[in-house]
Amino acid sequence: MPRLTMPRLTMSVATETLRLAKPFRISGYVFEGSDVVVVTLSDGEHEGRGEGGGVFFLGDDIGHMLAALDGARAAIEAGRSREELRSILPPGGARNAVDCALWDLEAARAGRPVWQLAGLSEPKPLRTTFTLGADTPEVMAEGARNYADARSIKIKLTGDVDLDLDRVAAIRAARNDVWLGVDGNQGFGIGDLDELVEGLVAQRVSLLEQPLARGRESDLDGYASAIPIAGDESILSLDDVPGAVGRFDVINIKLDKCGGLTEGLIMARLARELGLGVMVGNMVGSSLAMAPGFVLGQGCDVVDLDGPTFLAQDRQPSVRYHDGMITAGPEVWGAGARVAA
Repeated sequence: MPRLTMPRLTMSVATETLRLAKPFRISGYVFEGSDVVVVTLSDGEHEGRGEGGGVFFLGDDIGHMLAALDGARAAIEAGRSREELRSILPPGGARNAVDCALWDLEAARAGRPVWQLAGLSEPKPLRTTFTLGADTPEVMAEGARNYADARSIKIKLTGDVDLDLDRVAAIRAARNDVWLGVDGNQGFGIGDLDELVEGLVAQRVSLLEQPLARGRESDLDGYASAIPIAGDESILSLDDVPGAVGRFDVINIKLDKCGGLTEGLIMARLARELGLGVMVGNMVGSSLAMAPGFVLGQGCDVVDLDGPTFLAQDRQPSVRYHDGMITAGPEVWGAGARVAA
């Protein structure tokens, strides 16, 4: 059977710095902006776009992404398929940008939206978490109150069990009505978990994300948690999913980690087959980065697609947030109607 490829393409690559409205703190890091690459693929008649932000804790920065794209340019412009792209570029921000641009381009060429090409049902608005960066309990509680429309809130922790539990208690007191999850961002050790989990249970926290460092997954062997534990930094790509069984209850799929919507959909299917829950997250990005995640999120248990809410200025057109929900309309990405300029 002949190899299925797209016509020859032209790839253009731009870099942008997405400024945050205010600094954002997690365990071990403070962010003031997010550097991204935007890939545009054109066949001369139609074009597609994709945004990649890389993976900061792996050193997958702008320089790394640009070098990867430059090295793969000839293969990409030769019209390789999304499936072939998975062997041309490794998981990461560069492949995510190209993969999402290919989806957008294919939708434009077919005159059909991406969700149809992926064999999914028509997207519906999704309840998303809204994230609170680490700060004093009082400041975080006020932030929770300011998220007046939020139905789900995710709390960034720093690894100080006593202070972190004070943060959670203050937020729960401020917002008794919402679903709460916490993100350890690799800040804890296995010896911290009993005390941490007990305190989280008392505040009706529903998810504990990545409490231990990547590489310490085996410490969770045999650990029985009263709260589901999600793997984030420990689950980068498809290769990591089988090893999550028996250690994590949920995997957090981020398109920048796994290298795009194509692999993200495969990961979600495998996770379901293995009895794992599925979450979609983001590395902070604009609406162009959230829209492919919104497609993946249609089949997820937990959705964390609030990246644009941290930006001083988002792209237009943009995703919409209303009543604790996110909607990525056809005008944002993947609508099947984009023509080359």
